[in-house]
Amino acid sequence: MRERVRALVTSRNWEFAIVAVIVLNAITLGLETSPSVMDQMGGVLHLIDRTVLAIFVVELALRLYAHGPKFFKDPWSVFDFVIVAIALMPAGGSLSVLRSLRILRVLRLISVVPSLRRVIGGLVAALPGMGSIVFLMALVFYVFGVMATKLFGPSFPDWFGDLAASLYTLFQIMTLESWSMGIVRPVMEVYPLAWLFFVPFILCTAFTVLNLFIGIIVSAMQEEHDAEADAGRQAIHDDTALILKEMKELRDEVRQLRAEASGKAS
Repeated sequence: MRERVRALVTSRNWEFAIVAVIVLNAITLGLETSPSVMDQMGGVLHLIDRTVLAIFVVELALRLYAHGPKFFKDPWSVFDFVIVAIALMPAGGSLSVLRSLRILRVLRLISVVPSLRRVIGGLVAALPGMGSIVFLMALVFYVFGVMATKLFGPSFPDWFGDLAASLYTLFQIMTLESWSMGIVRPVMEVYPLAWLFFVPFILCTAFTVLNLFIGIIVSAMQEEHDAEADAGRQAIHDDTALILKEMKELRDEVRQLRAEASGKAS
């Protein structure tokens, strides 16, 4: 019985059905944000939401039964369990904020769709390398933040009055959002040589450090893809070796049968 359930919950048709349910749930949760739609179809949408949650609970119970304790050794299975557990928590009274967390069920698409799992796996693999880049960026921000506070703080206290304000302003400049007309040019009206400070900062952060982030993520995703490809090739090699071994054993049995038949005939 357990083998049949395991075959069911790991089949492609089952995965497609769960994806369809998740997409349906995402649509209904989006429609619930519209007051006019809720006035007309509120009862239907709530019924669909409860039905979808019941389907998720049943699906999770079947997977728990099929895999047993091994279920909790799979990070994606644990992720699904947490998402469904959050959805089952009471959302009334002081916990009404948890109703907004129902949209987290849409994140189950990540665990169901293999390509999304590879993307998340690549991001997780990139975290160690990203940590050093984050430290480097924090160091750069701190150095430039202290300099900006001392240089421009007296004339522009709203932007550079203290270290916290300077760091936030520098972050805005790094994102290139209204950095020229909104911040740098007004500063240059008072300090004409301020561009000697801001241009190197933008080059160090927006064009260098952020590209290092991208490079590490791309490299980690490529390694994740290569590892999966190697695992697939190894599986094919193992299957081929097993088939060759079985063919060799079958050939030996045929030879033995022929030898026995020849002995009886003589």
